[in-house]
Amino acid sequence: HVQLVESGGGSVQAGGSLKLSCVGPGYVTPSYCMAWFRQASGKEREVVASIYPDDGSMFLTDSVEGRFTISQDNAKNTLYLQMNSLKPEDTAMYYCAAHPRNSYCSLVPVDYTVWGQGTQVTVS
Repeated sequence: HVQLVESGGGSVQAGGSLKLSCVGPGYVTPSYCMAWFRQASGKEREVVASIYPDDGSMFLTDSVEGRFTISQDNAKNTLYLQMNSLKPEDTAMYYCAAHPRNSYCSLVPVDYTVWGQGTQVTVS
C-alpha cells in the first residue's frame, strides 16, 4: 500500500512562513506527477500546486502565486511546499498527492491515486 507522509504543518500568525514536506516511495517522486491540495473546513478539496516529473514545470493556483513555491528533491524522495506571507484564508488541511505520469499533471483530486494523511496549517 503506497503512502505519502506529510509534515511541517502548524499554527502561525498572518505574514509568517511554513515549509511542508512530503516523503514518498523512491519510485514515486521522480516519475509521478506530484501535487499539494488543501481542504478548508466546509469546503471542497482544491489544488494548490503541482510539479511535472519530466521537466519540473510547475502549476500554482492564483491565490498562492508569488507566495508559495513547490519543489522536490528526488534524492530524498521528498516534495516540498514553501509557504510565505501566509494569510488566514490559507488555513486548511494540506495533502500531498501523486498520480502516474501523464502528458500533464491533473488539477482534480479524483485523478490522484496516492495520498498522504494530511497536515494542518492554521493562520491567525
